[in-house]
Amino acid sequence: MSGHDRLYGRDRELRVAEGLLGRARGGHGGALTVVADAGMGKTALLDAAERTAAEGFRVLTAIGVPAEADVPYAGLHRLLRPLSDLVGELPPAFRAALAPLSGGEAPAPFVLYSAVCELLSLAARSGPVLCRVDDAQWLDRVTLEALAFAARRVGDEPLAIVFAARTQAPLTGIPHLRLPPLDDEASLRILQDAVGDALGTELAEEVVDLASGCALAVRELAGGLTAAQLSGGAPPPRALPPGSGLRTLFRHRHLRLTPGAQRLVLMVAADEWLGAATVARAARTAGIGAREIEAARESGLLRLADHAVAGDDAVVVRDRLVRSSLWAEASRAERRAAHALLAQVLVQDWQRPSLIWHRAALSGEGDDRIADELAEAASRSRRAGRYGDSWQAWQRAAALTSERGARADRLLAAATDAWAGGRARRARAVLRQVRPLDRDGARAGRAELLRGEIEAGAGSPATAVPMLRDAAERLAETDGALALTALMWAADAADAAGDHTAYAEIAERAAHLPGVPATPRADLMRAHLAGMAATFRGRYAEAAPLLGRAVRLGEALAGGAVGESGEPGESGESGESGDHSDDSAAQAWAALAALALGDGRARALAAGAVASARLRGDAPAESYALAIAARCETLLGHPPVPVAACHEGLRLARATGQHGHAAEQLAALALVAGFNGDRDAAHRHLEALSGGADRRGLTGADRRGLIRAAAFGAWAPACLDLAADRPGDAAARLRLPGGAGLAHPLARLLAAPHLVEALAYTGHRERAARAAEDFTRWADATRTPGRLALARRCAALLAERDDEAAAHYTEALRLHESADAVFELARTELLFGARLRRGRRPRAAREHLRTALRIFERYGAVPWTGQARAELRAAGDAGPAPDPEAAAPRTAAGPGEPPALTGLTAQQAHIARMVAEGATNREIAARLLLSPRTIDHHLRNVFTRLGIRSRVELARMIR
Repeated sequence: MSGHDRLYGRDRELRVAEGLLGRARGGHGGALTVVADAGMGKTALLDAAERTAAEGFRVLTAIGVPAEADVPYAGLHRLLRPLSDLVGELPPAFRAALAPLSGGEAPAPFVLYSAVCELLSLAARSGPVLCRVDDAQWLDRVTLEALAFAARRVGDEPLAIVFAARTQAPLTGIPHLRLPPLDDEASLRILQDAVGDALGTELAEEVVDLASGCALAVRELAGGLTAAQLSGGAPPPRALPPGSGLRTLFRHRHLRLTPGAQRLVLMVAADEWLGAATVARAARTAGIGAREIEAARESGLLRLADHAVAGDDAVVVRDRLVRSSLWAEASRAERRAAHALLAQVLVQDWQRPSLIWHRAALSGEGDDRIADELAEAASRSRRAGRYGDSWQAWQRAAALTSERGARADRLLAAATDAWAGGRARRARAVLRQVRPLDRDGARAGRAELLRGEIEAGAGSPATAVPMLRDAAERLAETDGALALTALMWAADAADAAGDHTAYAEIAERAAHLPGVPATPRADLMRAHLAGMAATFRGRYAEAAPLLGRAVRLGEALAGGAVGESGEPGESGESGESGDHSDDSAAQAWAALAALALGDGRARALAAGAVASARLRGDAPAESYALAIAARCETLLGHPPVPVAACHEGLRLARATGQHGHAAEQLAALALVAGFNGDRDAAHRHLEALSGGADRRGLTGADRRGLIRAAAFGAWAPACLDLAADRPGDAAARLRLPGGAGLAHPLARLLAAPHLVEALAYTGHRERAARAAEDFTRWADATRTPGRLALARRCAALLAERDDEAAAHYTEALRLHESADAVFELARTELLFGARLRRGRRPRAAREHLRTALRIFERYGAVPWTGQARAELRAAGDAGPAPDPEAAAPRTAAGPGEPPALTGLTAQQAHIARMVAEGATNREIAARLLLSPRTIDHHLRNVFTRLGIRSRVELARMIR
């Protein structure tokens, strides 16, 4: 198979097409419209589906041609011509209806459409049929309507009709599959097929970035590369090559617009995005009508997008590929006209950096004075958290800066702010401009640090580790504090990749790194690294005091906002740390140290990290903090918070390309569902984690080196097995060797109580005792109630005598209550009740089993509820009648709640109780790790369901 025939990055879409063909082969036909713009791979997808799944099909094809778009029946003539021998078998009315295909009179539309249906059905009687229609947007109207009519009526035939079109509009009522842009990995593979492996990394990255996920653009850019560009002697391309098919297409779309619409498109291309108010102002100034604005949008060259700074919809060019093509085709006069119009209409204070830039472009006089003015504006935007403005202002300032070092600094600032604003692709592109300016100095170290952070967040931690370690060595001579930060991120990436040998080396280097100022933040990082490295090596007594120190330092950096109870205090809201830019990271690292100890303060520290990042508008920092918060909430046993927080974090991670963080969120969601015994939810999240349902870079967490996420995800099926009373299967999963099992040491430690339970119930007591011994050493070292409770539960499971087991279970229950670990308390109650029943103490057993049942019902843990009921029946108590509201996981407020909360979801009931206690939306959002807007949405739904209008009414109902 040639490189051009290979299909990359379309696994999910290919499965959809293959599924359609598979069902048609079995007699259950269907139709599909594959929708995407030119060059996105519609035809390649259909070719691949036909090669892999259409064996034995009779394939009929038609291709829309612009020259035949106004010729009635042209498409039907091509598609149905191979079936001419079957026309004679049709009823006379249908034969007559098809006469126009050979020059006859035109029939009534319904008769023609029915005739096409009947002819295709007749063809399908001798075997499955695939009708392929490419470029359907150029079919004549009669053909398109006839085939759409047939496509909506093939359900009982071995017949599949597949359209490829640039728009769904003419094919309403037919399922459609929209092709999104290819990810970088797929684009790189297409580029390698076109050029080979000799392409330099920087050039390859620039080509992929410019192509914007368009397969044809990658090939056209590859074909236009010069020998000088391939050797590194010339800069990479900034637009598609002149005369390329796509560049010509975009130019023709632009030229088909009216002069006013053309000017509008170029104006937006000159500034990348403009607020709707600015566009309206420009339209009034230039005399551009509303119809011209709509025509520009319908051309596919512009689109609408939300923009926080503009405060309304923003008008943007569709992507960098379109923008660069239009700007490259524009004449000098057209460009000057666009700059001149923008100089007239950019009147808001926050638009001043753009105004300065366009005036400079209009005059053609760029100098350092203007560059300094842009840099000052960029600084103001950064301080206000407007990274979408600041990164662009920094980049424009750099373009006008003459001194190389200052230009490199401003480019680094641009890349940093692009990354903070969630624009990883832009940050990478700007970083590529830094390399030629400073390849060996401190700037190169800072650039490598940022590049490593981006790679780690993007889901390539193994790639990030050497980058970050290299950055630390480059920075060590000039900035010890930043070098230590680079090592901290390197260790985090090594942990995500499961490389704990590298983690130990990094921790050792951090401990002896010279030139690091003695600050609380530096002490926190060193204590965290040393403590976690000791934990991974099983040296728990050494690890515990180090991790405890990291937690205390994290509290200090948070301004004392965290109390001993683990709840946020009132004083931290206005306090600022000495290093505000990294405050969220420091709190997040302290939260991880607390999590390793089983300390409830982990939750509040993680919540503080989320709030700090959110306050600054730093998207990657917020995504990272949300991933840690999800892990803390999940593993410290406090539902229903994890589900809402994980979904919030997952949306942000996906929106900003933080695929590593998205994998962590999916693993947490799978684990929460596993704890609850929710098989459907767990499998759905695990499928997304393994790449089966998610095209956004998650092509298998374990295959991408996301070992930590894969390990925690692998724990979930074992939890499901325990909930389904299959301890043998659970033990087998938790004891799988190497990367196929729980390959992460912390995951193995945390899962040890489940392994002990599974092994004890299957008679493998010696193995269970070994697993319990290691966990107990850890619990004894950390001395936190949650860990000690689980250690006592393990001891109870292994106890030979009933009185010994009862003593351990009783102490475990006390410790669970102290740790506020409600769900684990219910699990222990269930195990204790079962042991008492088997020891012929049914009356004592029933008390514990009823408690377990109430808690499981409250959380909608259906399998665990079933186990508790079965044990109660065996103990001589049928228990209360099953509550249908509690039969669905996490949907009922649960028993023991006020009657007013009946019918609310668990999350809604949780929010309602907090409102009744007097909490504001912002306070609730901080506690639940959600945005105030999300809380407002939930609260409106609560009011609607309860038929009330105010918080006062809600408080009265609950009290």
